[in-house]
Amino acid sequence: MSNTDKMVPVWEKYSLNIPEAAEYYGIGEKRLRQIANENVGADFILEIGSHIRFKRRLFEKYLDLSSTV
Repeated sequence: MSNTDKMVPVWEKYSLNIPEAAEYYGIGEKRLRQIANENVGADFILEIGSHIRFKRRLFEKYLDLSSTV
């Protein structure tokens, strides 16, 4: 099985790292880090060690309810 066969499309992933989220949502990486820091313990944040991931569906709900990002 080649490397391309194992790739999961970003819209099917459970969580996104900062670069993936930046590309997917069109929000800068710096701003995504700020959002994560402002929302420590939020349901849409997943911390794996020192790495931050955004739970895709929950973060989309957060964005839907936000008037500014």
